[in-house]
Amino acid sequence: MLTIRLSRIGKKNKPMYRLTVSEKSKDLYGRSLEILGSYNPHSKELQAKTDRIQYWISKGAGTSPTVNNLLIEKGIIKGDKIKASIARVSKKAPKKQPAAPAAPAEPTPSEVKETEPKVEETAEKTE
Repeated sequence: MLTIRLSRIGKKNKPMYRLTVSEKSKDLYGRSLEILGSYNPHSKELQAKTDRIQYWISKGAGTSPTVNNLLIEKGIIKGDKIKASIARVSKKAPKKQPAAPAAPAEPTPSEVKETEPKVEETAEKTE
């Protein structure tokens, strides 16, 4: 599956990102099919080839959650934003929750019938 995502470029402590389209399972920093633009997180400037992004999306390419939110914010595509941190966490296996102590089970009707005669018998003995 093709995906549009960000690959980091730039100096240490001064990141810049490049929008690329490539196979999802391939190395992010390896050879990509096409470079679609760049993003500067310091100035929040997005330079993108709008027509090429729409072309790749029409061909079935997906977007990473961060790229999706950037493109919606800049008005290149329409849709709802995705919470990027949730998208990453949901791919991981959920943490096991400790088992809650079991609540006492309600007595079945057969158990209730067995206890009722005993209560009546003790009431007769006290009289």
